[in-house]
Amino acid sequence: MCIGKDESGMAEGSDRSLEEDEVNRRNPDSKAKEEEESGSRSGGGEGDGLSVERIFESQEVPPWKRQLTFRALGVSFVLSVLFAFIVMKLNLTTGVVPSLNVAAGLLGFFFVKMWTKVLDKSGLLQVPFTRQENTVIQTCVVASCGIASSGGFGQYLFAMSERVAGQSTNPQSAQEYKNPSLPWMIGFLFVVSFLGLFAVVPLRKIMIIDFKLTYPSGTATAYLINSFHTPEGAKLAKKQVKALGKFFSFSFLWGFFQWFYTAGDNCGFTNFPTLGLKAFQYRFYFDFSATYVGIGMICPYIVNISALLGGILSWGLMWPLIETRKGHWYPADASPTSMNGLQGYQASQDIHANVQIFISIAVILGDGLYNFFRVLGPTVSGVYHRLRDRKMSHVLPIANGSSPENPQVSYDDQRRTQLFLKDRIPTWFAVAGYVALAAISTATLPHMFHQLKWYYILVIYLFAPVLGFCNAYGCGLTDLTLASIYGTLAVFVIGAWAGASNGGILAGLAACGVMMNIVSTASDLSQDFKTGYLTLASPRSMFVSQVIGTAMGCIISPCVFWLFYKAFKDLGLPGSEYPVPYAIVFRSMAELGVQGLSSLPKHCLTLCYCFFAAAMIINGFRDLVGKKWARFIPLPMAMAIPFYVGPFFAIDMCVGSLILFIWEKTNKAKADAFGPAVASGLICGDGIWTLPSSMLQLAGVNPPICMKFLSRAANKRVDAFLGS
Repeated sequence: MCIGKDESGMAEGSDRSLEEDEVNRRNPDSKAKEEEESGSRSGGGEGDGLSVERIFESQEVPPWKRQLTFRALGVSFVLSVLFAFIVMKLNLTTGVVPSLNVAAGLLGFFFVKMWTKVLDKSGLLQVPFTRQENTVIQTCVVASCGIASSGGFGQYLFAMSERVAGQSTNPQSAQEYKNPSLPWMIGFLFVVSFLGLFAVVPLRKIMIIDFKLTYPSGTATAYLINSFHTPEGAKLAKKQVKALGKFFSFSFLWGFFQWFYTAGDNCGFTNFPTLGLKAFQYRFYFDFSATYVGIGMICPYIVNISALLGGILSWGLMWPLIETRKGHWYPADASPTSMNGLQGYQASQDIHANVQIFISIAVILGDGLYNFFRVLGPTVSGVYHRLRDRKMSHVLPIANGSSPENPQVSYDDQRRTQLFLKDRIPTWFAVAGYVALAAISTATLPHMFHQLKWYYILVIYLFAPVLGFCNAYGCGLTDLTLASIYGTLAVFVIGAWAGASNGGILAGLAACGVMMNIVSTASDLSQDFKTGYLTLASPRSMFVSQVIGTAMGCIISPCVFWLFYKAFKDLGLPGSEYPVPYAIVFRSMAELGVQGLSSLPKHCLTLCYCFFAAAMIINGFRDLVGKKWARFIPLPMAMAIPFYVGPFFAIDMCVGSLILFIWEKTNKAKADAFGPAVASGLICGDGIWTLPSSMLQLAGVNPPICMKFLSRAANKRVDAFLGS
């Protein structure tokens, strides 16, 4: 699950000075941004004296080929490897992946600025570092990270493995698996990851110019990049990078220090019973994870609080109550890992038990379907009215004042629109590319998955452009991508079509991967087009950098996953360091799609219906009360995560929220400016530590110490045993 913060606050905070005189000096630029935001909502009206593009008017906009520099692609590759480890670790632990756009833009600026500074002093600098080149780096890195997220390594792809299939209580399902290997994973990603790019290209003008969709993350990233390349913004960016580097080092060294105490199962600080042994038994503890403290500083408060409430509801109330129904709701002699026992409701208290929680699946489906229809309705209505009422205008002239033909269009919009339309990507190229890739994919995938028939794939590709457009349009309105929901839809439809006897589980999971990659890359590219529109980066350079980033991700992400897979032999097993919870959820949904619900224990299905309805009701209530009060109502999707993982990570995230809250109360300007950098440093440092720790694991180098905690009674028994 990807949870990203509304980054407009981050971008505005990044442009804000820490001293009053700097605020006054930068006030025109700040006003320009505010006016630009209001102008984008009203269709124009910003004064030329407050224009953002007036600031960069003296700078030449390089042709699209010169925006794609070798140094930009080199930096993109390095950052892609870094962020691949971070995203992969998050995918394999809890599945909560925050938005890394800020870190990508900030580190991209830092690396290239440092590079060009050295070349400038040596007299070898040929091409200055521009905001368009910065946008290319950010686009390339985010595209590569997108493959690490949507590639299914923590979801549908690993759900196919024997390790996950072996946790099923259904003998037939346990025999249906496909173990990971580098060749087929890389090949699979290459044949399915590029179609979404070609599907959305013909719609770029409609999305960005005609419909004027906001794409909040893309807009915020553009403001961030624009601010970096002003003199004042560059000074602040250097301070932010320094803060990021400081906490990166702290987080990395803290991970290294913790490693020494993990020589055994359940050893180390990650199993520290900070709230007591009884609370630890129900997974209530602070595990000293710098990653999730950093995530808590990035995610909105309501996300972190919702996750904590979900943990209290499930592990604090429901599971202890359901335990008391042993012998009534489920057999008293049921195995702890049996789906006919407590495991059918939740993850058993035995931390090595299988984590298959149908109640959390019900919440996820309820929340996802509600948002799907909430976005689909405005999408259909909005597209109809905008296509009916829009005025087609292919070129907007640039004038010193308002254009006679377009009196309400600002200088910024005129400038951006002209350059956005200048480097057109031919529609025939996009259509031909989609058809060619679809044909290759339809011919190739059945050889990788014999359960996935060619006509299943053909049906997916016929509907995928429409669903990709819906996802891109909805993302432009709400900043919410529903790729996993479209993937879930494919799991049920294709799985039921194939049937249990014809490999429906693997067919459904493979179809999920095809659908998720198409709709995910479609929304990602639309976000990048918006960023490029606001930074005057060419659509062609955006498209090419997205293609290059996607190709990088198709190689880097499987290699990083393979390193985890080989280094950690218990990867995917419940209670391990990397339980991969979403893989088990996707496997369970695939089994439900082909086998039904008859194997669930008593009242489990009733509880699923109740929680499914509750998720929809809560979402409806959030929409009914409006934004003012909705921020106090929990998010069902965030509440569902602790049902199968436990609340420990939510406690870490709430600690991050508390740190940020206190920081904002003491010095809000400094917290707004440096909070995202500090959080990114914590996440990056702890994430990159997984590389050397994996290498040590593969080399057979084990930690020297096991730090474990026992109760007083258990300690006396151990002392007595050792004394004897």
